[in-house]
Amino acid sequence: MLKLSVPGNIVVRPLNVGRSAILRITTNRSHPTALRANSALLLEDTNGAIPPGFSAVLARALSDDTGLPESNVLTIGPDLHYLADGDVIRVSPDARIKTIYRKAGRGVSLLVTERCNSFCVMCSQPPREVNDDYLIDDYLKAVPLFDRSTREIGITGGEPTLLGDRLFTLLRSLKSYLPETSVHILTNGRTARDLSLAERFANLNHPDLMLGIPLYSDVAAIHDFVVQADGAYDETLRGIINLKRYGVRVEIRVVIHKQTYVRLRELARFIVRNLQFVDHVALMGLELMGFARSNLDEVWIDPIEYQGELRDATITLSRAGIRTSIYNHQLCLLDPAIRSFSVKSISDWKNEYMPECTGCSLMAQCGGFFSSATLRRSPNIRPIVTS
Repeated sequence: MLKLSVPGNIVVRPLNVGRSAILRITTNRSHPTALRANSALLLEDTNGAIPPGFSAVLARALSDDTGLPESNVLTIGPDLHYLADGDVIRVSPDARIKTIYRKAGRGVSLLVTERCNSFCVMCSQPPREVNDDYLIDDYLKAVPLFDRSTREIGITGGEPTLLGDRLFTLLRSLKSYLPETSVHILTNGRTARDLSLAERFANLNHPDLMLGIPLYSDVAAIHDFVVQADGAYDETLRGIINLKRYGVRVEIRVVIHKQTYVRLRELARFIVRNLQFVDHVALMGLELMGFARSNLDEVWIDPIEYQGELRDATITLSRAGIRTSIYNHQLCLLDPAIRSFSVKSISDWKNEYMPECTGCSLMAQCGGFFSSATLRRSPNIRPIVTS
């Protein structure tokens, strides 16, 4: 697991970066002078002259302080070993370094708010009623620094649509600076019960935008229990229908756990009968963080125990022509009939493989584990050995 926020060590005097600085990493000492104010120079050590003008200089080792600039030099430890050209970081005055964007990463995830109008029993990012408006401010500065070849950016929360105009400002910035990058927004869909919000998404005219919306059951009471909000089921369905009415692409996400697996077959049939117009269905394994960790006994189930339900749901959806994927599952636990639907979906910075995986011939194709799987995982993990 990669650490995305760690302290650096100030070498000389307090950093001259104001409230915070959003900077793009370069290892080029000859980086154009006009671009240095928005850049951090990354060095293996501080040997040699350090050119002026960079907002921060990050050194993996301190060789000699002779000739160092008056400020803005930090040493960084092995936790930031992954930093490379093109990455974008936030440096705060106290020298904390937060990685916002990794050029070599599998997609980019932007947490835009911790506020939410649901309280899901297995939420990996428990909601907090805090003022986190600075996040959008940071991203508006960071997006112009992202590499234009970035394939996908994920917007997550909390509930992103609670930001209102601020969310759409960010989406317009992404469209402007990264017109060939797909954008995927994780939302509970409830606010889209308001037809005008669905229309706003459509009016963005983004070339590759999709909203991922959770639906946990074909029974309202079960869905409402999972999200801990009365009436959420009806609001979610209205949101999905409104968005599709305006031609917005929608993905249905189903997190499978002890409270949702029993009616997985019925949910698949419900989607086929009533929501066949959605663009994708993702059947997802559980991440044991946040409320999932707190409610472990109420939500955890060994994936081997619901393979019948998962197999039948996957086949039902696929045969109806709905694009279907299985996320966050290990190949050795999946019924062989549905292994081809498995996708490596876990963000690479928190993706792990366990000792039980040693010798597996299919590890490169396997989704692996969330790093939180050290808390609990199936005892049925076995390497798949092919000749």
